[in-house]
Amino acid sequence: MPGRFLNAFKPIAVLMPEVKAPERKVGFGEKLFWTAIVLVIYLIMTEIPIYGIELSGTSDPLLYLRVLFASNRGTLMELGIQPIVTAGLILQLLAGSGIINVDFSNSEDRAVFTSITKFFSILMTIFLASAYLFGGVYGPIGLEKSLYIFIQLIAAGLVVMLLDELLQKGWGLGSGISLFILAGVAQKILWSCFYMFPVEEGGRAFGAIIAYIQALFAGDDPLRSFYFRTNPDWPTMMGFIATILLFVVVVFFEDMKIELPIAHSRFRGFRGRYPVKLLYVSNIPVILVSALFMDVYFVAQILWSRFHEHETFGSFIKLLGDFNASNPSQPVGGIAYYISAPRNFTTVMQDPLRALIYAALLTLFCVLLAMVWIEVGGLGPRSVAEQLVDSGMQIPGFRRSTKIIESILDRYISTVTILGALIVGLIASCADFFGVFGTGMGVLLSVGIVNQYYQIFIQEQLIDMNPIVRRFIGR
Repeated sequence: MPGRFLNAFKPIAVLMPEVKAPERKVGFGEKLFWTAIVLVIYLIMTEIPIYGIELSGTSDPLLYLRVLFASNRGTLMELGIQPIVTAGLILQLLAGSGIINVDFSNSEDRAVFTSITKFFSILMTIFLASAYLFGGVYGPIGLEKSLYIFIQLIAAGLVVMLLDELLQKGWGLGSGISLFILAGVAQKILWSCFYMFPVEEGGRAFGAIIAYIQALFAGDDPLRSFYFRTNPDWPTMMGFIATILLFVVVVFFEDMKIELPIAHSRFRGFRGRYPVKLLYVSNIPVILVSALFMDVYFVAQILWSRFHEHETFGSFIKLLGDFNASNPSQPVGGIAYYISAPRNFTTVMQDPLRALIYAALLTLFCVLLAMVWIEVGGLGPRSVAEQLVDSGMQIPGFRRSTKIIESILDRYISTVTILGALIVGLIASCADFFGVFGTGMGVLLSVGIVNQYYQIFIQEQLIDMNPIVRRFIGR
């Protein structure tokens, strides 16, 4: 079956759009140029509204997830990178668990797997575009407008997929997914701080810092103005301070690690350290849980829009998700309500039980999926031990054996996996309660992405400066 799965998709792989890998060495400056071009195209797409829709002034219930998927409501980036992320995670889980067998050291298998990922990304784009339309995200619209919107979302999804591939094939730096998330978080933080568009009476600006200065000059209560806005979804100074503190906390946890001494079994004097980070699985649990929650939300919304008045199934549908009749995208009860995060302190105070249930569910699922991910993602003690032994490494003072190294690694990896997932889940859930700019998940992801780009910049500079390093890594 595993081999037949890849073979079945080979005819489809030929039809998938593709960005050719460079046949020459692409310099660091040229990579920066193409990365900038991709970023500009993404930012332009986040500002071009979808033709045929009119958004009301209601709040966006998916705001806290849009940062994760680099999307922007009502624009060509409505779906963002969600189709790519969801399709990629599903296939990685299938490959890691052995349900489908892929030899990533084989270039042909790797190429077919990449094409399958594209195919499933297109399917997910079609599914999500349909879910938005049938779920009533854009309100009651006719068939003709629905077709226009559907075509625009599909076309935008294809462009995003190709932009991501352009960077990953070696024309740019990093991946489009990481770049878009970082750009989205930075943009939302900047706007939440300094956006001067007036939204309150008296010309108060949307940006928290500008609005607070205006409030002080108007003689308003400094403490009340610090945490309260007329609309609870607007940024506050409490959110600004919470954002700064969260960045400090995340950087602190990102830097915490245990370093195990390792040595080469054949070359004496060749020693190093294998780092086991506290956030061992990084942000993967949050991404997995958020994708799961969003899929449940969409299914609940679609079913509610069609069957919530049904005599037989109406009660069950409302248990899955009950939505505001005047604003069908706003959950008011059911599972969909409790897996949607309260995004500010005022909302938390109005329904603290919802906040506790959301934090508990997010943290619990983060731990469960983190434990699954280390096994299917090749990060478990056995997989790491096999990699160390295959590369000729051993832990000094212990026999070079997979089982021995596995038992040593298991003491640390299992503990940091659970502890790291707990920390990530609590940070991601509780940060939104205080109105963190860019959301807690966005800050978590952005810190990790900045660190990745820092490492990429160092590596690229070393490659350009040192031909020995270039030969060593096969470039």
